Amino acid sequence: MPIGIIVNVLSIVIGGIIGALAGHKLSSDFKTNINMIFGACSMTMGVSSIVLMENMPAVIFAVIIGTSLGLVIHLGDKMNVAAGGMQRVIAKFIKSEHSKIPEEEFTATLTTIIVLFCASGTGIYGSIVSGMSGDHSILIAKSILDLFTAMIFACTLGMVVAVIAVPQFVIFMVLFLCAGLIFPMTTPTMINDFKACGGVLMLATGFRMIKVKMFPTADMIPAMMIVMPLSWVWTTYVVPLVS
Repeated sequence: MPIGIIVNVLSIVIGGIIGALAGHKLSSDFKTNINMIFGACSMTMGVSSIVLMENMPAVIFAVIIGTSLGLVIHLGDKMNVAAGGMQRVIAKFIKSEHSKIPEEEFTATLTTIIVLFCASGTGIYGSIVSGMSGDHSILIAKSILDLFTAMIFACTLGMVVAVIAVPQFVIFMVLFLCAGLIFPMTTPTMINDFKACGGVLMLATGFRMIKVKMFPTADMIPAMMIVMPLSWVWTTYVVPLVS
């Protein structure tokens, strides 16, 4: 039973609905300042994962190669288009009065939270662990941050934030169901490097949330797919040669 995934999805739905309906009661100053706190929390989660890194060259290679691949296939642009399409679909059913921000800022912000909710190392790793061992604690802990993050972002973006729960559920369920195939092929070192790579994405996402630097976080997602194979190659072949 994917309890952790269900809790995480519900946290985004509930937070998105509350934020969209009651967001106008919060001051702009409050929204700005609390968003900076969420950014700091995201960066804190990122740093806590990065310190688990065991093969720094493998993780760095994964981030660079994965991001390069994402940039080449314009993954970020495609996600922006998908985010805009998602907003247009939901706008046909629910009219939002709280999304009066420039379209470019809207899509950039929406892409940021899509990555935060659907492609964070914590969420991906938590889904795999949940499917393999039945330990839902990682996803439940993530749900606490996601609830309030969705609530605050929905104050600006509207009900579309709640809809992000749909792709999140699909992605996490696929990982949950495939966990039995993925987890047995991993080692503790590969898992730690995987979490460290996810930490880099979380750190970059935090910078985006506080609008210090708009890292191409969507284009960085392929790094999560190649970091474990690179970690295995580095541990199996490279380390014995240089040690």
